[in-house]
Amino acid sequence: MKLHILGIAGTFMGGVAALARELGHAVEGSDQSVYPPMSTQLEHLGIALSQGYSPDNISGDCDEIVVGNALSRGNAAVEHVLDAGLKYTSGAQWLAENVLPGRETIAVAGTHGKTTTTTILSYLLQAAGREPGFLIGGVAEDFGVSARMGSGREFVVEADEYDTAFFDKRSKFVHYRPVVAIINNLEFDHADIFPDIAAIQRQFHHLVRTVPARGRLLVNGQDARITEVLAMGCWTPVERFGFDAGFEWSARLIRDDGSAFAVLHRGDEVGIVQWPLLGRHNVMNGLAALAACHAVGVDVATILPALADFRSVKRRLEVLGEVDGITVYDDFAHHPTAIATTLAGLRAKVGTARIVVAMEPRSNSMRLGAHAEALAPSLDGADVVVFLQRPELAWDAGHVVSTLRGDGRTASDVDALIATLRELAVDGDHVVFMSNGGFDGAPRRFLATLRDVVSHGNFLRS
Repeated sequence: MKLHILGIAGTFMGGVAALARELGHAVEGSDQSVYPPMSTQLEHLGIALSQGYSPDNISGDCDEIVVGNALSRGNAAVEHVLDAGLKYTSGAQWLAENVLPGRETIAVAGTHGKTTTTTILSYLLQAAGREPGFLIGGVAEDFGVSARMGSGREFVVEADEYDTAFFDKRSKFVHYRPVVAIINNLEFDHADIFPDIAAIQRQFHHLVRTVPARGRLLVNGQDARITEVLAMGCWTPVERFGFDAGFEWSARLIRDDGSAFAVLHRGDEVGIVQWPLLGRHNVMNGLAALAACHAVGVDVATILPALADFRSVKRRLEVLGEVDGITVYDDFAHHPTAIATTLAGLRAKVGTARIVVAMEPRSNSMRLGAHAEALAPSLDGADVVVFLQRPELAWDAGHVVSTLRGDGRTASDVDALIATLRELAVDGDHVVFMSNGGFDGAPRRFLATLRDVVSHGNFLRS
């Protein structure tokens, strides 16, 4: 079968493309914006990729069109598919029909931490010899890909609450029918499709309804909104995770930055984790993954040592390089809570060193201004913030910058932002680029600028 994937460069749809290719299908695709790491993965897979959504990009011999949720009515490719009467489906439905049957699906849901938790869980199942399949919303460093079929019983899927497609407004995760579901946390997001938190909670309850009684629900015991979702009705055994020793799964920090912690199951210590990740949020992600391993029969104590070598996923506080004492990071930031927890983890590690943040409000909720009031407090962990205020931004970034705890600047484009950072950065700084989009390649462009300065014999200020 030959597939054309509309929106192929998205993290989810790129994973669908990888799975389809592994299953032996011929795959092509198109997208409006193409950038690493997904573009790199597609290139390595040899998948033909067209820029833009022209109907001419869809080969006439395609058997089915897989439509990403970024496309709406009025899009030229969508209108062509409908007018021509072509067979089409969504990425989530394609996954449910072609990959998940016969597998024990483990779904990882929540506002934050889905990608990291899915990656940790897949890595741990691999360490346990389970050879899992997975679809991760990012490229896992330890696997080198975002998706694979795997030969084992389990399939781990990052379960997004965003809507499925222009013709299916249910959350993607209702398609997966998991036997084990993780709910990491629940906050307001996706302001372009959800009017309020209650609407999001309703979708999460739809997920809860699909988990069988023989399965397991693993939930953040510290999140009151998840408790409210379960109160709507629950027919599956529930286990909680968090820092409360009374939870079924709990953690005791050994290092404040989260790089070492004890794991407890029903109050009994299972073992110690020492790993490269930072922050309390990642400890929570690790606990959720360990609880899921236990739910499918893995002896957790035997896999804890494997986390010492865990390398996480690209664009999650990923260190791109260090030049003359300046460390540059790329981070997938989409929500104020995620920004705050990431910076808190980095602060615990670097102590009094300066943290400089380059911020692009890129998600739909960010661009609509849904998180504008929470942005400045979420950046309290930074000493300096350079905020990208593109002309098309619908709200005033100047207000956010004026209320920052530290030094705040705005830049009208990426060139100006990089120039400002070049003037600001000094030896010992940690420069973090935060965006859930391509950021016009800013992190690597800035790193290249620093290397160019040093290679020409100019020394950075200290």
